[in-house]
Amino acid sequence: MTSMNSTILSLRPRNLLLVAGMALLPLASGSAQEQKPAPDTASQAEIQQFCTSIADPARDQRYLLQKQELEKLQADVDKRIAVLEQRRAEYEDWLTRRNAFMKQAEGNLVEIYKKMKPDAAAPQLEEIDPILAAAVIMKLPARQSSLILSEMEAQKAAMVAAIMSSAADPNTSKDPS
Repeated sequence: MTSMNSTILSLRPRNLLLVAGMALLPLASGSAQEQKPAPDTASQAEIQQFCTSIADPARDQRYLLQKQELEKLQADVDKRIAVLEQRRAEYEDWLTRRNAFMKQAEGNLVEIYKKMKPDAAAPQLEEIDPILAAAVIMKLPARQSSLILSEMEAQKAAMVAAIMSSAADPNTSKDPS
């Protein structure tokens, strides 16, 4: 053994590392083979326990993320509903003003057309909105209405008459919505 020690001491440091590595190589390869553990039930149980223990927190985290997403969507829907409610209020205001104007205009128009001759009123009523023309003609006396309709073009007169008949129909909804 002393001769081997003296041989080892006489080697340069670089060579000494090489010899030591070669001496340990069989030990390392043998220990590597021994370190490959066969899957045993204890490690399988530990893996199963780990997976089971993180399943609930992972599910809770997913639920939390879904809840946050739903809250964002709900906030967006609430904003859109608020905008729609505002627009609905604006529309109702506009509709109220329009209806008031139309009643006033119809009242004045009826008086104007009452005083006109049928052959002069017919061409003018042909040019306005058929619904308004029907409303005006309905408010005129029956004799004057029939004279105006007879002076109108046949197609326009038929359209106005159809509007008038649907307005008189009790099955027609009075609520436009």
